[in-house]
Amino acid sequence: MLRIAVSLIALLSLLSSAVAQTPPPTTAPPAPAKPAAKKAAPKAKPVAKQPVAVESGPCRLGVISVIGDHYSVQKFGLTIFENEASEIPIDWGLDDLVFARVRAATNNDPAVRRIAYPKGVFEPFYNPKTFLIRDPGERLPVIVRSFTANANCERYLVATTFKAELPNTHMELKGIGTYNQGIGGILRHSHLFANVAITLVDGRSYEEIKRPFVNFGANFAASMRLTEDPLTKLDNSLFPDPPAAASSNAALRERTRALVADRLDRGLPGYLKED
Repeated sequence: MLRIAVSLIALLSLLSSAVAQTPPPTTAPPAPAKPAAKKAAPKAKPVAKQPVAVESGPCRLGVISVIGDHYSVQKFGLTIFENEASEIPIDWGLDDLVFARVRAATNNDPAVRRIAYPKGVFEPFYNPKTFLIRDPGERLPVIVRSFTANANCERYLVATTFKAELPNTHMELKGIGTYNQGIGGILRHSHLFANVAITLVDGRSYEEIKRPFVNFGANFAASMRLTEDPLTKLDNSLFPDPPAAASSNAALRERTRALVADRLDRGLPGYLKED
């Protein structure tokens, strides 16, 4: 009996030792959480392009201005050997001014439109091969026709410049500009000039519309003026010396714009009236 009890105690002791040496079961680490799926950022909706403003409706009058690229600076002495002439590139908005004065004279009529033209297209007009007999391709109506096929205007008003002779002299004034004349530094005087021509062209036949006596009364009154035109008289201090200084001369620019506006306002009414 005793032996049985001893054996039983020994067995229980072995079991207790085995239990103590057996490592506890390890718990598996939790699986890493899956990252939340990123939601795709919503694609930005393409911004609709705004339509370019297009003039619509009938075109009663197309305005073409070719006066504002260069400024003439001229100096006259006692002999032709003392004469000097320069053409200075400018960006004074003179062509914009022409369109603005036409719009003002027509009460901002929406049927009056400005017509763009290819660079250099008027070169044959300003520099013809010969002055005696013009080549047909050098005439204004032909040049206007070459780039207005899709404009469909009833008429075209074309502003250009021309050469004119200084009264009581043989001195030629070219286009728009200023001149200085006289002897030495005290007896010299300066003036502005704006030789601007208006031509009307029929939009269907492309024939020039003649206006032989246009604004005769206004031009005659101006020629009979007893006093000097204050718009043309220029202080010698404003005369550009050297000529290249003309392009950056703000006072000269504003005085010239005022003179061109006056010449346009004087001449346009006769060309804008209906037949």
